[in-house]
Amino acid sequence: MQQRTHFITLSTPDLDAARAFYRDGLGWTALLDVPGEIIFFQVAPAMVLGLFDRDQFVKDMEGTAADGRVGGLTLSHNVGSPAEVDETVRKAVAAGATLVKPPQAAAFGGYHGHFADPNGVVWEVCHNPGWRVDEDGTVHLEPVN
Repeated sequence: MQQRTHFITLSTPDLDAARAFYRDGLGWTALLDVPGEIIFFQVAPAMVLGLFDRDQFVKDMEGTAADGRVGGLTLSHNVGSPAEVDETVRKAVAAGATLVKPPQAAAFGGYHGHFADPNGVVWEVCHNPGWRVDEDGTVHLEPVN
């Protein structure tokens, strides 16, 4: 198996709330939206975030792999400056997110804040001066002191 991921799919207790938050609140464009089942958003080249109705998720897993709860997971969105962190978190909260951690200096040397979408998925919005991506998509994470 090659070291890559194409889809991240999250069990979502309220698909309509997720749709309203991401599509209507944040202005994201759905790649595919199957009402009552799943909504997909392309979030990077060759990377899709799927929000799967919890009942449909459990049914798809035949009730064996998971009970449909997501835990111990944070999705991260990197931006170019601390001011962009502040603005992105502010916009997410205005769109219906719950503030989890106000934007602040991070232990790794950058700046970040956290919010939860209406279904409890936690997002970190981060400015990491050690983060860069080459034109070919290669990610570099360098220590920040």
